[in-house]
Amino acid sequence: MAAATKTQRAGAGKKSQKITKKFTINASQPTNDKIFDPAAFTTFLQQRIKVEGLTGNLGDNITVTDLKDGKIEVVAHQEFSGRYLKYLTKKFLKKQQLRDWLRVVSTSKGVYELRFYNVVGENDEEDDE
Repeated sequence: MAAATKTQRAGAGKKSQKITKKFTINASQPTNDKIFDPAAFTTFLQQRIKVEGLTGNLGDNITVTDLKDGKIEVVAHQEFSGRYLKYLTKKFLKKQQLRDWLRVVSTSKGVYELRFYNVVGENDEEDDE
């Protein structure tokens, strides 16, 4: 019976801990080139993020804000995966037909950046001719 109370205490301790994860998506480079619309991306995330199996069920658990200079911030007060955020970003880029020019790169923990593909190799071949 003592073992059951220990597991109950351990389970209760995990629920009482506040989990806060903060993710930032830096899309300033494509935003400055007027290719990417951060406001549309923010609304896409608000509609598509799943919480407890339901899309658009953000409530107070997850907030998506559009910061200035093309940065989007996602703050989750529950378990949330950065890979899921990267997946949704790729899905948005595909929907906007930008996937051929932009990629999502993780620069540090919790920070993602939208970058243009490097096409330097193609230009070198044309110069040789």
